[in-house]
Amino acid sequence: MQENDEVTIEETTIFDHQDDLPETHQSGFVAVVGAPNAGKSTLMNALLDQKIAIVSPRPQTTRTRQLGILTTKEYQIVFVDTPGLIKKAMHTLDEAMIDTVMEAIDGADAVLWVVDGTNRPNASDHELSNLLKRLGERVPLILAINKIDDMSAEQVSSHSAAYRQLLPDGQWIVFSALTRAGLEELRGMIIAALPQGPRFYPPDQVTDSWVRVISAELVREQLLLQLRDEIPHALAVKVDEFKERENGVIYIHATIFVERDSQKRIVIGKNGAQIKKLGASARREIEKLVDTRVFLELRVKVAEKWRRNRQMIERFGYTS
Repeated sequence: MQENDEVTIEETTIFDHQDDLPETHQSGFVAVVGAPNAGKSTLMNALLDQKIAIVSPRPQTTRTRQLGILTTKEYQIVFVDTPGLIKKAMHTLDEAMIDTVMEAIDGADAVLWVVDGTNRPNASDHELSNLLKRLGERVPLILAINKIDDMSAEQVSSHSAAYRQLLPDGQWIVFSALTRAGLEELRGMIIAALPQGPRFYPPDQVTDSWVRVISAELVREQLLLQLRDEIPHALAVKVDEFKERENGVIYIHATIFVERDSQKRIVIGKNGAQIKKLGASARREIEKLVDTRVFLELRVKVAEKWRRNRQMIERFGYTS
C-alpha cells in the first residue's frame, strides 16, 4: 500500500464518523495549563476515566504535550495536557517545555487553568494570569482550583478569592481531581465553552500517543515514585524495542538515561534490587494499558548533561 493511500483511508474513516452527529455537536481543543504539580495530569486521567498521563508527587512530571480525547454523541473534547509552566528556564529542557505550553495555548479553543488551591497565588501565577488575560475574549478561560479535598474551609474561601482576582473575567470552580468532587460540574463548564464543530478523531481514540511512548512514560513514572528524593529530573526513558511475540506476550526493551555514574548506581541498586523493583512495578502498569502479558527489559545508561543538549532532548521526544 502506498503512503498516500494510507492517508486517504484515514481521512475517509474520520469523515464517515461525522454522519450520525447532531447539528449541535460541539468540539474543540482545551489547553490544560498551570504550575508544576497543580494536578493537571490527575485531572485529565479522571475526566477520561482512563490513565494516559503519568502522575507523581514530583513537580514537572509531564514533559511533553499529550492529547486526551473524550468523545460522546454530543461532543468531542480534545484535552491538551502540558508541562508545568515555570517562571524561568534553567536549561534547554525547560525551554522546550515552555515552548510546548505556549503552542498549546495559541492553538486552543478554550484554556483550563488548573491551580493548587492549598497554596495562595505566587509570582508565577501572576505572570500566567497576565498572559491569559491578554487572550481577551478570543478564548474562553476557566479557572479550576484543585485539591479541595486537602483544604480547610478558610482556605477554600480565601485562596479561591485570591485566584479569582487574578482572572476576574474567567469562569471558576473549586474541585478535587483526586476525589472527583465537582468533576461533573467542571466537565459541564468545559463543554459549554466549546464551539459547534465536527469530530477531529475517531470516537474510540483516547490519545494521539503511541503505546510505546506511554510505556516509556509509565517506566519514568515508577522511577519518579520510587526515587523521588534522589534523581527525579535527571531521568529520561526511551523504548528501544516494542514487539509482540508469537505467544502474545509483548516484549519491551527500554533504556533509562541518567546524567552521572552515581545516579546509575542508584537506579540499579545493590545487586540490581532497585531496577528489578522498578521493572516489576512498571510492567504491571503497562499490562493494564495493553491488556496482555508484558516482558520488560531495562538497562541504564549515562548521558552527561542531556537536559542541556538539544539533540538529546529531541531524541527523547521532549520537543513539540
